[in-house]
Amino acid sequence: MTGHSPGSEQPGHIPVGGEDRWLLVAVAGLLSFVAMLDMNIVNVALADIAEGLHVSAATAQWAVLGYQLSVVALLLPVGRWLDGVGMRSALLVATAGFALCSALAAAAPWASWLVAARLAQGAFGAALFVLMPVLALRSVRPELRGRAMSVPATLGPLGAVTGPAVGGLLLDHLGWRAVFLVKIPFCLLALVVAWRAMPRDGGLRLPDRRSAADAVLVGSGVAALLLALTLAPGSPGWLVLALAAVPPVWWWLRGPGGRPVAGALRATRLFGAHTAVLALAAGFAATHYVVALHLQRDDGVSATTTGLTVLAFPLGMGLAGPVGGRLADRYGARPVAVTGAALTTAGLLLLVPLGGDWSLPAVAWRLALAGIGMGLNGGPTQALVMGAAPPERTATVGSTVQLARSLGFTLGPALATAAWGLAGPGNGVRAGLALAATASCIAIPLLVLPDRRPAATPEKTTDAAPAARP
Repeated sequence: MTGHSPGSEQPGHIPVGGEDRWLLVAVAGLLSFVAMLDMNIVNVALADIAEGLHVSAATAQWAVLGYQLSVVALLLPVGRWLDGVGMRSALLVATAGFALCSALAAAAPWASWLVAARLAQGAFGAALFVLMPVLALRSVRPELRGRAMSVPATLGPLGAVTGPAVGGLLLDHLGWRAVFLVKIPFCLLALVVAWRAMPRDGGLRLPDRRSAADAVLVGSGVAALLLALTLAPGSPGWLVLALAAVPPVWWWLRGPGGRPVAGALRATRLFGAHTAVLALAAGFAATHYVVALHLQRDDGVSATTTGLTVLAFPLGMGLAGPVGGRLADRYGARPVAVTGAALTTAGLLLLVPLGGDWSLPAVAWRLALAGIGMGLNGGPTQALVMGAAPPERTATVGSTVQLARSLGFTLGPALATAAWGLAGPGNGVRAGLALAATASCIAIPLLVLPDRRPAATPEKTTDAAPAARP
C-alpha cells in the first residue's frame, strides 16, 4: 500500500509518502467554515447596512445576493480551471483575495462599493469551496479519506448555521462592519499554515476566454434561478423566471466547457449521490428556517432562546462528524452515509407531528437527532463522491458536489416558504417541516443505490461492497 492517493501525478497534488498532513485537513475545515459562515452572517446586518449607507433594504440585500450569486455561478467553471493549476498557489491566492475583499467590504463608503466587493469575494469563495474537499482528499492516505472528508464536510455547514448567531453578537457590540472583519484573522491563520506546510507546485494561469464564456453562461442561469426563488415568496408568478435558467445552462452543457463536467459525472456514476447531497442540504436549510421563524414569530420566543434551541442541530452534527469519518474508514462510506441520512430523516419526521404546539426540549432533541444524522452523513458522502472522481478531474467533481450543496441551501428556505403559504394559516409550519422531511427521505434510496463502476480506490473509502465482487 502506497501513501499516495489517486491523482498523485496531477497538478497541485500533495505527495504524502505515508505522512498524513492533518494540519492541511484542518486548514480545509477552517476555510470551509469561514466560506459558509459568509453565506449567512451578513443577513442579520442588512437593516444596519441599509441605514448606515443610506440605501433601501432591497439594495442592501445585494450584500448577500452578490456573494451567493458569484459562488454558485462560478463553482463549475472554477472547478474545471483548478484541475490544471497548482493547488498551493490557488489556495494562497483564493484565501488572500477572500480576506482582502472582506476588508474592502468593511470599509465600503457607499453601496456600490460594498456590492462590488461582495461579488469579487464570491469569486474567491467559489475557489475555496472547490479547493477544500480536494485539499482534504490529497492530504491523507486513501484509507483515512473518510476521516479527512468529515472535517470540511462538518465544519462547512456548521459555519452556515452559526452565521446568524455570530453576526448578531458582532452587530450588537461592534456594528455591521465587524461582520465582514471577523473572517480576516482566520484567513490570515490559514495563509500562514498553507504557506509553510504545502509544498511548492505548479503556478497559476489566467482563465482563457472559454472559461469566461462558461462563467457568463452558468452565471446567467444561476442568476435567473436565484432571482426567481428570491422574488417568489412575494409573488409566486416570479417562479416563471426560473425557466430562463434553462437555455444558458443547456448551451454550456453542450459546449467545450460543460462536456468535461458532464463526462466526469458520467464516469463516476454518482448522480444519485449528488442529488442526495442537494436533498439533504435543502431539508437541513428548510428545517432551520421554519423552526427559527415559528419560534420567534408565532410562539414569541426570544432570539436568544431560539438560538439556543436550534443550536441542538449543529451541536449534534459537530459531535457526530468525526465519528462518521472513522466509521466510514472502517466499514465503508456508503453504509455510514445511508445511516446518517436515515437518522436525519427520523429527526425531521418526528418534528412534523408537533405541529404548532411545541415545547423547546421536544424540539431540541429532535433537532439534535437530525444533526447527528447530518454529521454521520457529510464526510462519508463527500468521500464516496470524491473517491470515485477521475484523478485528473478531482476539482471538477468537487465543484459539482459543492454546487449541489449550495443549491440545496438556497432551495430549502424558498420551498419551505412556498409550502407554508400554500398550506394556509394553522398548517404552514407542519407543511414546511413535512417538505423538509420529504427531501431528506429522498436522499436515502439515492445513497443506497450502488456505484456500478469498478472501484478505482480502496474499498473502504468508496463503497461497502468488496472490491473483488463482480
